[in-house]
Amino acid sequence: MNLLTKALRQQLPPLYATENEADPMVICKFFTPDASWDWYAIEFNGDDIFFGFVDGHYPELGYFSLSDLRQCRGEFGLTVERDRSFEPCRLSALRAHLGR
Repeated sequence: MNLLTKALRQQLPPLYATENEADPMVICKFFTPDASWDWYAIEFNGDDIFFGFVDGHYPELGYFSLSDLRQCRGEFGLTVERDRSFEPCRLSALRAHLGR
């Protein structure tokens, strides 16, 4: 699966573009089908580094890389996928939906 399409690359603002926004847009979601990890991208540097919300052992805002997502494997060896049904939303709406 192509984790990051050309269309998504164009939608993601560059790193630090939303740092002064109280409630930025979350553009896309990546997940492990066989583990409890989700990555929600807010910004992208155009090459490898995202800023977004990571929902893993300790939910937090932070940086993650496309190269790491491509190499990551879940408990049963499945690769990270992009949630094709994810609809962009505000970070506050995502956190409310997740209860985080």
